[in-house]
Amino acid sequence: MIRNIAGSVLALAGATAAVWSPFRAWYDGRHGRDYAIDELFTGITADRGELIGSILAPFLFAALLTLLGVLLRSRLLVALAGVVVLGFTVLWMVRVGQAEGSLTVGGDGTGLGDGVANAFGGGILLLLGALVMSGRSHAPHRVDQPPRPTHPTLDGPPPDDTSTLEAPRAHPQASAPYAATQSFDVPTWDPDQERENPPPKS
Repeated sequence: MIRNIAGSVLALAGATAAVWSPFRAWYDGRHGRDYAIDELFTGITADRGELIGSILAPFLFAALLTLLGVLLRSRLLVALAGVVVLGFTVLWMVRVGQAEGSLTVGGDGTGLGDGVANAFGGGILLLLGALVMSGRSHAPHRVDQPPRPTHPTLDGPPPDDTSTLEAPRAHPQASAPYAATQSFDVPTWDPDQERENPPPKS
């Protein structure tokens, strides 16, 4: 929560600096709103562009991305806004360097102005805000059934999954492994009886 708040503050500050930068001097006292957006692709000229069609347009788009990113707590949208600001600022510097031959920085109002610094600072703040933000918090995964214990508990041993299976039924004609024992009367030898009934002589 704290990271989202801190990242949102950095992102909003960066977006504000980026939107404010075209109203400051960018090069030789010329404000950023005087550069038409199409000049970044065709070449810098001395013509003054309209406010809506100036370099302010991509910065307003970046500010809109920042607001959506803060409301949705999306780090991707905030980072994309920072890339848009830095990308158009670098593209402007390349085009001005081609038109002027070189870029200079002067303390008397010539060369690069504070508008470029504001644009660069705004883009960096947007990227820092995206890094600081923690993004959306995902809900913990809920499990409907508690996990089965793998060790004995106070309630008894862990349940056996095989106990729920139905035991195989015995075949009706299946016999026991050993037959039931039976008793037989075996005659015993009596010598007295043999004397009374001697066997016939052949």
